[in-house]
Amino acid sequence: MNITIDFIVDYYQNIESYKVLSQVEPGYLKKLLLESAPYYPESIETILQDIQKYIIPGITHSVAAPRSGQGSPNYFAYFPSSGSTVGFLVEILSTGFNVVGFNWMSSPAATELECIVIYWLGEMLMLPKSFLFKGNGGGVLQGTACEAILCTLAAARDQMLNRYGSEKMEKLVVYGFDQTHSALQKAVQIAGCHTKNFRAIKTMKSNSFGLCPNSLRDVVHADVKAGLVPLFLCATVGTTSTNAIDPIGPLCEVAKDFNIWVHVDAAYAGSACICPEFRHFIDGIEGANSFTLNAHKWFLTTLDCCYLWVKDPSALIKSLSTNLEFLRNKATDSKLVMDYKHWQKTLSRRFRAMKLWLVLRSYGVANLRNFLRSLVKMAKLFEELLRNDNRFEVVAPRNFALVCFRKLLESIIGSGNVYMSSTMVDGAYIIWCAIGATLTEERHVIRAWKVIQEHANALLSKN
Repeated sequence: MNITIDFIVDYYQNIESYKVLSQVEPGYLKKLLLESAPYYPESIETILQDIQKYIIPGITHSVAAPRSGQGSPNYFAYFPSSGSTVGFLVEILSTGFNVVGFNWMSSPAATELECIVIYWLGEMLMLPKSFLFKGNGGGVLQGTACEAILCTLAAARDQMLNRYGSEKMEKLVVYGFDQTHSALQKAVQIAGCHTKNFRAIKTMKSNSFGLCPNSLRDVVHADVKAGLVPLFLCATVGTTSTNAIDPIGPLCEVAKDFNIWVHVDAAYAGSACICPEFRHFIDGIEGANSFTLNAHKWFLTTLDCCYLWVKDPSALIKSLSTNLEFLRNKATDSKLVMDYKHWQKTLSRRFRAMKLWLVLRSYGVANLRNFLRSLVKMAKLFEELLRNDNRFEVVAPRNFALVCFRKLLESIIGSGNVYMSSTMVDGAYIIWCAIGATLTEERHVIRAWKVIQEHANALLSKN
């Protein structure tokens, strides 16, 4: 074990010497490894040597680092998955315990600790009592926000079909908008809803790319007039493309008029709302039915770890329950305990609560808030650098720590020195700089800006 830990420590001590984006060609690994598994065992030393030679060159360095959390501090693509020393160490603990906490009896500590950390973060976010166990709601840890969307959609579907009958299945309509995460459309397919009844409502730059409540009302009204049944709305706080913020309160008012289940996906941005100055981004959450965020995005917690709160746990449980005879036990039959297998799509589940518990205790609310604020501060710096150079255009309002701008991209990525990603918004091709890596400091942001300037100068000199 010690040799493996030393190997990981050495990797992160040299993290900045690696290209951020892997430079290998497709199929590279098949040419390097044996065609069949070895018949006799090999030493861990030999295996680690091969990892260094063959695996590390094929890694894009965006994973959680044990020293301070993140892989390469020059990783600005997508939404980086943060981590921490504590997050790394607790993975050893939870993996070592190998808890499979599908019900209370399988590991009482796993279930009860999960209930506690869910409540802790709910309080930190100042969620309404209706979402908390002390109200009538409750929460569960899922793997990702994609799973949370699927589970809540299934709950909304079954709740509606129980009310109106299974013959309405083909008439159920799901609403999102042109920046909603693709997980919603995938969930529609998996849940058996008709894909032709999925609505991706267009947004506009004038509304900062958020979903307009009037546009939603018009679309829903037209569907009702056509004999369809409005079912589910996925609102977003921090979209993938531009970090747009949907007006939760007004959207919930529209949804209430049509009895639509509102799920708020704050996978990336939700964690920042533990800071009082960002809490207003989820104002109106009391009108929603479910709310989710990914702790593995900004919360110094290793992948995978997603919080899901619901107002009506019974809707989730009725939709996802399995009551097999071999899983029966006195504790479950007493109805005094929580069996989380009824809250998710799988039976087995990891001891995710352990890592959240240690992160929350090791950092404390004050330090977690300061960490989040530091990332936002660096994003403001990068935005300011862009605005001071008339060759670039900031194309969407900066919310939290994502900056969207226009210019070049492929040459930046090809250098391997920094990694950013791109998207299309309102017909425009834009570059996406997400500052979220735990090891990122101002010097890395300034370096990224210098790399961008160098490539811009090189392109202009050719014209």
